Amino acid sequence: MTSLLVIVVLVLLAVALWQLTKIFDLTQVGSSSDDSQVASDNDNNIQGYIMFGFLAFIYIFTIYGLLKWGNLVLHTPASEHGLLVDSLMNITWVLIFTVQVITQGLLHWFSFKNRGHKDKKALFFADSNKLEAIWSIIPSVVLACLILYGLYAWNNIMFVDKDEDVVEIELYAQQFKWTARYAGQDNVLGKANVRLIEGINTLGVDMSDPNSQDDIVVSELHIPKGKKVHFKMRSQDVLHSAYFPHFRAQMNCVPGMVTEFAFVPTYTTAEYRELPFMVEKVANINKLRAEKSIELVAKGGTALDPYTFDYLLLCNKICGASHYNMQMKVVVDTPEEYKKWLSEKTTLAQDIKAAAAAKKPEAEGAAPSDTTAKVIDTVKAVVDTVKAAVAKVAMK
Repeated sequence: MTSLLVIVVLVLLAVALWQLTKIFDLTQVGSSSDDSQVASDNDNNIQGYIMFGFLAFIYIFTIYGLLKWGNLVLHTPASEHGLLVDSLMNITWVLIFTVQVITQGLLHWFSFKNRGHKDKKALFFADSNKLEAIWSIIPSVVLACLILYGLYAWNNIMFVDKDEDVVEIELYAQQFKWTARYAGQDNVLGKANVRLIEGINTLGVDMSDPNSQDDIVVSELHIPKGKKVHFKMRSQDVLHSAYFPHFRAQMNCVPGMVTEFAFVPTYTTAEYRELPFMVEKVANINKLRAEKSIELVAKGGTALDPYTFDYLLLCNKICGASHYNMQMKVVVDTPEEYKKWLSEKTTLAQDIKAAAAAKKPEAEGAAPSDTTAKVIDTVKAVVDTVKAAVAKVAMK
């Protein structure tokens, strides 16, 4: 209802302004005015100064945006390759801002300098090889350097040596949740196929594969600090994207194929929470939540819980109605904590056997019932016989 009222008010304001312009035109009847539709020197001067005003707006808004929202960008990376990604990003931003300042300044300056004037005559020339060379060679060299640096960074980030000691983990994406599968003691993931999804085996793991017998399936991701983690990613339904913002990692999860990404975590969750910028950020968030809680409680609602930082795995593709809710908690442990956590988990094979054992009594439920009934009948017969014998003895 509020939106409708706002729309109605805006429409009425537009109509009122239109009527005011008509009234203004009527008040000008009889006065001398230039209706030639040809811009005068005064018109050109005004337009030139307006362009300078717009240039000032661009620069001021850019500076304001950096000061106002600059603190919202991701801060310290939590992976080894994160520094390289941030370096590439910062170089790109510097180039973009430098080119923007220079080109916009020149564009508006030359537009003002060469604005229309009755005593000026424009000079036209067909081409200039010198200018063509300048604005072709310089951007080409800059872009070539940027692309080569990007390829260098990408190759370093994506390279995983076959003989390298890594932790093998599969990330399984489906609308709208993540599931992780650890390779277990052999550090080799068992084969999997969506056609094998059945019951508790929600990832379609091929249990006939010997490498699958020690695989572990969990809904909360734990990874060790200082050890390279090699993720293999699958999707059950649509295109998803595994996005670890604090680790500067992202890779699409494509149905029908396996994609991969690897990185080395450099901060445990506890260590990252203690970084000064994160302490300040969490304090600010909790301050806002406390203020909001007062408002909610005053209206009879429930207060918001305090915020605690956690690494997250998000989906960075709009994969459906609950896309925003598709996330998984990521915990970076010390190597010792990670080994302890992993040792406490049961394997998928054990879970499947436990589920089958739990179903077996249910399937055989009829047999115990018949046996119990027969025992009860036998006991009743014995009791009746005893009672009859006692009655006979009493009569004698």
